[in-house]
Amino acid sequence: MADRRQESGSDDGSVRVVKARGAGAGAHETARLALTVGALGVVFGDLGTSPLYTLQTVFNPDDPHPVPVSVRNVYGVVSLVFWSITIIVSVTYVLLAMRADNEGEGGIMALITLLRPGHGKRGPHTAVVLTGLGIFGASLFFGDSIITPAISVLSAVEGLKIVEPSLGDAVLPITAAIVVTLFLVQSRGTAAVGRVFGPVMVLWFTAIGGFGIAGIADHPEILKAISPSYALGFLFGHFGTAFFSLAAVVLAVTGAEALYADMGHFGRRSITRAWLFLVFPACILSYFGQGARIIADTDNISSPFFLLVPGWGRLPMVLLATAATVIASQAVITGAYSVASQAAGLGYLPRLRITHTSESTIGQIYVPLINWVLLASVLTLIFAFRTSTQLAFAYGTAVTGTITITTLLFFYAARTNWGTPLWLVTCGATALLSVDLLFVAANLTKLIHGAWLPLLIGLTAFTIMTTWQHGRRTVTAERAQREGSLREFVDHLHRKETPVLQVPGTAVFLNRDRHTTPLAMRANVEHNHVRHDQVVILSIQTEPVPRVQSGERVIIDDLGYTDDGIIHVTARYGYMETPDVPGALALLDPARTEGPLALDEATYFLSTIELRPGKAPTMRPWRKRLFVATSYITADAAEHFGLPRARTIIMGSNIDV
Repeated sequence: MADRRQESGSDDGSVRVVKARGAGAGAHETARLALTVGALGVVFGDLGTSPLYTLQTVFNPDDPHPVPVSVRNVYGVVSLVFWSITIIVSVTYVLLAMRADNEGEGGIMALITLLRPGHGKRGPHTAVVLTGLGIFGASLFFGDSIITPAISVLSAVEGLKIVEPSLGDAVLPITAAIVVTLFLVQSRGTAAVGRVFGPVMVLWFTAIGGFGIAGIADHPEILKAISPSYALGFLFGHFGTAFFSLAAVVLAVTGAEALYADMGHFGRRSITRAWLFLVFPACILSYFGQGARIIADTDNISSPFFLLVPGWGRLPMVLLATAATVIASQAVITGAYSVASQAAGLGYLPRLRITHTSESTIGQIYVPLINWVLLASVLTLIFAFRTSTQLAFAYGTAVTGTITITTLLFFYAARTNWGTPLWLVTCGATALLSVDLLFVAANLTKLIHGAWLPLLIGLTAFTIMTTWQHGRRTVTAERAQREGSLREFVDHLHRKETPVLQVPGTAVFLNRDRHTTPLAMRANVEHNHVRHDQVVILSIQTEPVPRVQSGERVIIDDLGYTDDGIIHVTARYGYMETPDVPGALALLDPARTEGPLALDEATYFLSTIELRPGKAPTMRPWRKRLFVATSYITADAAEHFGLPRARTIIMGSNIDV
């Protein structure tokens, strides 16, 4: 997710490439091609590296429910893989989900905003339930973000054991070193590395497709597995075996959610082209080639991907696979940054410290807290599970959960937001959810073998986010009672019941909304008996859209008085944007502010709250402690809002929750 463009989105959800005046069709197509290649490097890293471990995991003899190696079973498994990719990736995501965008942005957090009250025909209770389901789906993504770097890099480095078996003991240290390096360079941004991501993945897909063709040439009959009869025959003819194999087959579609999440970065059209014309054919050729190689020699189940490559090419392939898995890991790491940033913007996490790592690419962000939590978690997984096949048992649960929730929310939105006929929604949802739920059920059979891990991570993230949202509402209600009405406070100033000295300068008070009085302003007037000539009460409003145009950024309210120098300003930002208070104030019309604001000399006031667990029955005691503990990770407000520290005054208060 590291390569978000700033072009505006077109009606079909794709990114509209803006041409310079006089530029021809050639430049337009070049820009389109650049977006498509960029999508290869960011969007398809996870999906494109799945051939490394999928069939190896299906036929893993150490699996609690192993699939016996036979020609019939190989045909059935390869057919299942082909149709799973077709149904889940091509149909669910490329054909359907990517049509559900929020101002061009995709992903489950964007889909949640479409399901809030006011969007479509639904009651508030239904919206709450659906939003909660979506938040759980987003929580599962954090589990995916931890497992993907571990299993991807580990599976690539394990190729060394095929090249030289004596290197087996070096796999874990090398994997750990690569992972640590990957996370250490995150703060530098991915702009420079991102330029080579696309070409590397083009080489990767070309290579796996070419070696797949070579494998198919040894046993062309494997192409019969394209027929769904082989998948259905294996599934229903050997249901006991096939059902358990689905927990490994689902590995072929890990990363499918990235197509939807990155739609706003590259556009639906560019992603679709890359998928249909390169990624899909290359992956399918690799799976069919591996299947043919297993039929030729059952010993190849130990590493069908690398054994598909001739001996002379295995070491270069290990190096290329390592580069590809690093790219796949980069995609989910920055994806975790984006999900955390969006969740904070929508009020499900506290304000996080976010660093923008590119001046030209708005989506390249770095979230230190998320980075170090991911690094510690990934290293723990690598040394706890030790092999990619063991990690594979834990992988599918998060993926299938997210896919199922996305499918459910999409069809609900299709019915309520866009008025899709009920019969069509029912048929489509029944067909696709049946497939999704079958995968979910199969992965739940792996609970004691590691599938509990992503569920635990997801439940933990879900608990933290919902607790923060609930506690935040409680604190907001308490603050509103303490702060009192803003209009009544301004009326009180005009009645001059309390002598207040008016001093030169501009004061900017940041506040939650336009209805209550900033605690810092109330303290200044009631205790210091002072106010500034120009007073701006500023509220930051996060809209359920990715970005807000600069012309719609600020809304001014004179609070009923046009000549007292006190105004309220609402600065509107999309959930993908980082607030910039001085930048928003610079957009104000001097005619509405009784002359230009002296922003270079303005004083900024922040009201901070220290939270303490109280006796009121607002939440269970353990959730109160969790809420208070979570508040400690809140980022510095002055830095978050872009305030000049030398001119920022912070005034605090205590609230019991």
